[in-house]
Amino acid sequence: MGRGTPVVTGIAPPEETAAPRQTPPAAGGPSAAGRVIRALRAEVVPLTLIVLTALAGVVLGRVYAGDLLTRLVIGAAVGSVLVSVAARRLPSWLVAPVSMAALAGWTLWSLRLAAARADLPGSLLEVSADAARNGIPRLLTAMIPVEPTPDTVLVPVVAAWLAGLAGAEVALRTGRVLLGYLPAAGLYAAALYVVGPNAEPAIGATVAFVAVAAVGLAAPTGASPAGGDPAAGLAPGVRAAVRLRLAVSAALGVALVIGLVALLGPVVAGQVDGRPIDPRRYVEPPQVQTLDENPLIRISGWALHPEQKLLDVNTLGAAPPAGKTDDPKAAPGARIRLAVLSDYDGITWRVGATYRNAGRILPASEPARDSTVETVRQEITVAELTGRLLPAAATPREVSGARVAYDPATGTLIRPEGLTPGLRYAVTSARERPDDNLLATANVPAGEEVVRVLRVADGVPDPMRRLATQLAEENGAPYARAAAIEQFLGEHYRVVADAPSGHAYPNLAFFLFGPRNGGGQRGTSEQFAAAFAVLGRLSGLPTRVVVGFSSGGQGPVRAGDAYAWPEVLFDGLGWVAFNPLPQPENEPRPVEEDFRPTPEDPPPSEVPAPTVEPTASPEPVAAPDGPSARGGVSTPVLVAGGSGSLLLVVGALLLTLLAMRRVLTRDRLVRGDPGQRVAGAWREVTDALRLAGRPVGDDLAATEVAGRARQALADARSRGTSGPRTGVEAAADPAVDELATLLNQVGFAPGTATEYQAARAAEVAAGYVTTLRAARPWWRRLLWSVHPAPLRRARRSRR
Repeated sequence: MGRGTPVVTGIAPPEETAAPRQTPPAAGGPSAAGRVIRALRAEVVPLTLIVLTALAGVVLGRVYAGDLLTRLVIGAAVGSVLVSVAARRLPSWLVAPVSMAALAGWTLWSLRLAAARADLPGSLLEVSADAARNGIPRLLTAMIPVEPTPDTVLVPVVAAWLAGLAGAEVALRTGRVLLGYLPAAGLYAAALYVVGPNAEPAIGATVAFVAVAAVGLAAPTGASPAGGDPAAGLAPGVRAAVRLRLAVSAALGVALVIGLVALLGPVVAGQVDGRPIDPRRYVEPPQVQTLDENPLIRISGWALHPEQKLLDVNTLGAAPPAGKTDDPKAAPGARIRLAVLSDYDGITWRVGATYRNAGRILPASEPARDSTVETVRQEITVAELTGRLLPAAATPREVSGARVAYDPATGTLIRPEGLTPGLRYAVTSARERPDDNLLATANVPAGEEVVRVLRVADGVPDPMRRLATQLAEENGAPYARAAAIEQFLGEHYRVVADAPSGHAYPNLAFFLFGPRNGGGQRGTSEQFAAAFAVLGRLSGLPTRVVVGFSSGGQGPVRAGDAYAWPEVLFDGLGWVAFNPLPQPENEPRPVEEDFRPTPEDPPPSEVPAPTVEPTASPEPVAAPDGPSARGGVSTPVLVAGGSGSLLLVVGALLLTLLAMRRVLTRDRLVRGDPGQRVAGAWREVTDALRLAGRPVGDDLAATEVAGRARQALADARSRGTSGPRTGVEAAADPAVDELATLLNQVGFAPGTATEYQAARAAEVAAGYVTTLRAARPWWRRLLWSVHPAPLRRARRSRR
């Protein structure tokens, strides 16, 4: 520009005047639409995370009763994601404490709601602590459908909240949406695994999960000024490079997805018809105690203390019978069932049930086709009944006031925590009553489903088998056979309260065929029910034994009301109870009137496993006086020579028995591994009890035998035959309990016994045997070491 050139102001150059001529965006135009789109895109990912997390609750809720669990999981998904969205502008380290506080509030509210729905007793603190301790095992052992109780909803609710929190933080703070899907995907897979084969395949929910995840991936979290284009606002060259990079990444992602589908598609398709694994098979369900595994042996103990109060019963909505009855077919409220025993091994009847944690509502099975159902509601208060078995009328359908585990096969309940005095609960039961008019023509089922209740263990005594055959031949129809067994037992045997416990084959044989003047042909309901069940199975009838109580429907239930009864399974009628107990006013007829064993196999004449006390040898009978035979030896010489030979033979026999007994004791206490030596020490104690006239049956638990061992020693001392107690004798009583504990350890955990424990078991056994032997009279102490009974029993056990 020259010096004389005039300066013209207010006129812009052409480049500067061109820009203002562009049309400005109108109000509500593209920029407003871009803001709306950006806002919608910003909400897509949180909504996607909420739906993906909630779908896990939908899948898991298929095995729950009602929709409470699904609603609680959906609430956890919404709450966790919204807390993260609201705290997005807070420092990352502060989000977790805020979310945990919200999680605590939601969890406590969920547990309170579940406890109220399940009508569980206890404060919120007690319920929450119990759920925290037992949530996972109870969830995996709960019965299907699962009742939404605090312990079965705690884990899903907390897991859903944590999955939503982790996914939201990863997807929203870092922008890595696919990585943020991993917690929700893991929760969904865990829900499918927990459900396992207990529900139909979740095809619809899985398709929805994939579709929602795709929508979230299609909506980027970042927003540009141009309405969401990540390359907007950049220089033309840079914008082209970014777009090319995004296109290549998308193409590689699509190729990867197609490759994975091609690779995994056939494998996944091949598993469509496969049965999922049930995780419940890896978790041990609640178990009964040893005391409850065979409650049949408790009947004789209860019979000795008939006034002991066990329960208080109040039957609601049903008129109770006029009085208590022993008839298993009595009116509703007259019979309370404690346990059902279906397994018999020739020694003992066992419960053999599989209990699953259950809620208030129990799964209902279809009633028998030709039976009617009566509803019985009872309120029961526990007094002095112990164990875990929970009494209830058959068959329970709803329980409130106590946490229970349930076995659908037998319809029995347990309380895993055990019974406590004052425990009060209410039970609503559906009691089936068969049509008596159809019993005479009813058949019994056959096949794999009833093998368990038809199984007869080896070792049946021949007289029992012949008696069952005789009763079956005389009565062809199944009900006629069962009625014949019921009538035979009711007419020929007597109920006594002081009969010893025992229902192994030898005990039943003695009960059926033993002499009356020797204690046979009498027993408690234990022997009557067990004998009926075994004879029924030998006759082709599916049978089981039930232990329970007779009740008038109102008032206390005492130990004298406990009894056992047998049941037979009929087609279309279900399990039908029988009553083999005799009427109190009837005098039993001799068994020989209707059954006589063959001469070559006489019936037992002694109590099973008796202690055979040695008797003095009979004195030789003197020969009549008279002249001796010509040329023979005189009578004095014969007597002297014969007596000397007899003494030599007897002496040799006694020395041989003494040596064999010592070898047997040494083999038991010294040889073998520690477990075998502990078992050998226990056999020494049981042999000593038999030699002392206190035999113990094989059906008794080790702790019960230890109690009898202490009592035997106390009784011997009370007779004053043992003299002052020494330090060793005083320590013998509790040591027997220690030996019983070691035996249980060897039985339930083989291979865990140590050398020290084996040596301690041998010391305890030797001390107890010595103490008990010292309490016997002198002549019995002399015969103790040569008694052949332990040798015979050892030979039988080896066989």
